[in-house]
Amino acid sequence: MAEFENIQELLNDFRDNVIREAKSNLSSRTDSGNLKKSLKSYVKESKNSIQISFEMEDYGFYQDRGVKGVKSGKSLDNYRFGTGTGKKGGLTKGINKWVQRKGFQFRDKKGRFLSYEQTARTIIRSIWMKGIKPTLFFTKPFEKYFKRLPDELVEKYGLDIEKLFNQITSENFKRLSK
Repeated sequence: MAEFENIQELLNDFRDNVIREAKSNLSSRTDSGNLKKSLKSYVKESKNSIQISFEMEDYGFYQDRGVKGVKSGKSLDNYRFGTGTGKKGGLTKGINKWVQRKGFQFRDKKGRFLSYEQTARTIIRSIWMKGIKPTLFFTKPFEKYFKRLPDELVEKYGLDIEKLFNQITSENFKRLSK
């Protein structure tokens, strides 16, 4: 097994590439840019271990992995509405802000504009029923650059992509949801 003198450099490149590509993936999807701005990562390498953490607004994990709706939809991590993960009322607050920021209003059957609150409720109900489709804005770059890490590095530290990804998401969920 080859020894790496530049493990920190390899891991920093991995981190930087994942963050850069995830931000790029969000560029066409974002509204306020808060999720993109919140993407951060830290690498700590010691003699016998590696600690890599990625952070983002908690709703970013839901956008990345999807949320199953009441009637349909898909989540890659079995996220679904009403399970107690995340902030209480986060969807409602976020949609209300988005509708007002965009000046977005539906019309009723008579052609009158609904209030922002009524428009938001309609959108929220649709999301609640249909869920949020996975975007994989973070997962795809993570997997892509993980596969490019040298095999010796992966073997030396016993890294497994699925375990590492699950560890990163579960640890960050605990930290950001508090």
